[in-house]
Amino acid sequence: MNFAYAALLGYFCGSFPTAYIVARLFYRINIFEHGSKNMGATNVYRVLGTWPFAVTLAVDVLKGMVAVLASAHFWPGAPALYFTAAAAAMAGHTLSFWVKFKGGKGVATGLGVFMALAGHAALASLGVFMVTLLISRMVSLSSILAAALLPVFIYRFQELGPYNLYLTGFATFIALFVIVKHKTNVQRILKGEESRLPWRVTDKAAKAATENSEEAKAE
Repeated sequence: MNFAYAALLGYFCGSFPTAYIVARLFYRINIFEHGSKNMGATNVYRVLGTWPFAVTLAVDVLKGMVAVLASAHFWPGAPALYFTAAAAAMAGHTLSFWVKFKGGKGVATGLGVFMALAGHAALASLGVFMVTLLISRMVSLSSILAAALLPVFIYRFQELGPYNLYLTGFATFIALFVIVKHKTNVQRILKGEESRLPWRVTDKAAKAATENSEEAKAE
């Protein structure tokens, strides 16, 4: 029964639709109708700018951390329940019942999950992400490489002690999940068609998105 409770806890945390709420509350637009039509921090950055991106990213990371830390509080010494809550948080972010089971690709929430489960490995993967992003300016490629190397870092740092092999296996599963969610991006990368992140986004994009939304309502 505890597994069901852990899954519900994780899903509830992960399903909070941060990007959707930020876009609706402050810009009166539906984030699913703009940019890549994805409920992720990167799409928020492209469509709305820097500060909405920062808020979305921070909350999405916290969702994953809270899911794991809360499960550790309720069921101390039960790593299987932490993994259950973590996986459910990822599922909640990508399939949120608040927005008709749509969502993002789980990268930020996954970072939060592993910041709580395996801090050193998560920071190492974040480093891979940042270096790859600086070189390629492709968030998708950065996310894929960071996810793929996460299990390697977890095993190398022997995170979670005696449960390291279980955590490594769990991280491998999550890495595959993230990579599969980026399959269309992989196809575009191979064709040389993947979009690159602009270094600076002004509020013009947000203003244009808001104006387009208002025009659509008027029609």
